[in-house]
Amino acid sequence: MIRVLFVCLGNICRSPMAEAVFQHLVNEAGLSDQIVVDSAGTGGWHIGERAHSGTLRELAKHNIPYDGRARQLARADFENFDYILTMDYDNLETVQSRQPKDTQPVIKPFLEYANGVVDKEVPDPYYTGGFDYVYKLIENASHGLLKAIREEHGL
Repeated sequence: MIRVLFVCLGNICRSPMAEAVFQHLVNEAGLSDQIVVDSAGTGGWHIGERAHSGTLRELAKHNIPYDGRARQLARADFENFDYILTMDYDNLETVQSRQPKDTQPVIKPFLEYANGVVDKEVPDPYYTGGFDYVYKLIENASHGLLKAIREEHGL
């Protein structure tokens, strides 16, 4: 089983969108029995809350369901996930600083999997709006991530 965790700050905008989009692609590829997807936030302000209404609206426009609740990154995530992908460099630094020495997940910026994208970080639509643009970045990187996982794991 391959386990993928998406991480942003509050786990209500970017990482739940990435979780939903990537899960949708995994399902379409018939790999839901081989790839597990989740999301978390480095901060705990929104624990238990539904995703931001802008995220839910954007996902609904693309017929992608999502009913997750915000949670905070936990020590067990470093043991339980093979990939921990961050939406920006601040969260990358936070995740890396919390990583226990005895764990070895792949930890990197999510947009490293995007094709032909100038952006290095997924902007936070909580402050700026632009959920449609965030969706495009996430969709692009999700295709690249799925391709990379399939190649790396022979799926």
